Amino acid sequence: MSPTGLRSAPPETAATPVDSPQPAWRRALSGPVGRNLGLVVALLVIVIVGAITAPTSFMSVDNILVILRQASIFGVVSIGMTLVIIAGGIDLSVGSVLGLASVVATLAAVQDLADNLHWVFIVIIALAVGLGAGLINGIVIAYGNVVAFMATLAMLVGARGLAEILADRRTLIVSDRGFISFMNADFLGVDVLIWIFVLVAALGWILLNRTTFGRRTVAIGGNREAARLAGINVRRHTMWLYALSGLCAGIGAVMILGRTTAGSSTNGTLLELDAIAAVVVGGTLLVGGRGTITGTVFGVLIFSTLTNVFVQNNLSSSVQAVAKGVIIVVAVLLQQRFARPSGKSS
Repeated sequence: MSPTGLRSAPPETAATPVDSPQPAWRRALSGPVGRNLGLVVALLVIVIVGAITAPTSFMSVDNILVILRQASIFGVVSIGMTLVIIAGGIDLSVGSVLGLASVVATLAAVQDLADNLHWVFIVIIALAVGLGAGLINGIVIAYGNVVAFMATLAMLVGARGLAEILADRRTLIVSDRGFISFMNADFLGVDVLIWIFVLVAALGWILLNRTTFGRRTVAIGGNREAARLAGINVRRHTMWLYALSGLCAGIGAVMILGRTTAGSSTNGTLLELDAIAAVVVGGTLLVGGRGTITGTVFGVLIFSTLTNVFVQNNLSSSVQAVAKGVIIVVAVLLQQRFARPSGKSS
């Protein structure tokens, strides 16, 4: 009762805004199935354009295998990049690490070892160089508290410079015929390089979706501090993520040696940009916390197919670069649009 004896009215409560439900189409597009469906549609559109503009050559089996071969090397590197970006990091050094690994694996001492023992030592050395460079990146970032952008930028410059010194600015030729024969063989009519890409992508998918390591990777990218409070050793995990990225660069070095039979300090130039572009177009958030290996594979295929369409139509590399830039910008805008929490608007 109020002092005047009249019953007081109940206090007026503020109206609580109710978030309007998302349309079904937006819910579908914001989910993983919708994102991958959009990538499939984009790839099909590019294929249709290629089939219309170059009907005799584009849809041939040989040309399809060419597209897959071109996709395989930077596709393997993109798998490692996906894991790093999902965790909220970035690796600008993969191209230079690939070049360094290809040079070290073709040094005279390594080739002599391969001649005397087995060509598999070329593979081991390349993988070891990639893994070692990735570990250095991971240690500097995780335990040295250096920003990933700056640490991997330093590795980009340093690895490329070291490759030039070791190669003396020359192209080193692979002399082992066993290695060349194996890397240029085919199984079931498909090149070894393509099989390597398929294997690495499958292992990356299993690692991300079916292991504790993958769940921790997503958790770190979503909220680093919360992951640490949940008991995840964030520093150690980050170190191994960059080691995996370096290992993928080492695998890419083996593949490029098999494809070109030459180790050069220029191998992998700007490869890091192609890998990041494929990962972003594939739906992985640059801020971390979300991403798929399947999306990255589609991103790789989209760029490789697009490049092939341009080549088939004799378009310049400048036009290709402009088209890639437009695709990247559109992909980022779509990320910002559909990754925004429900109920929030700009």
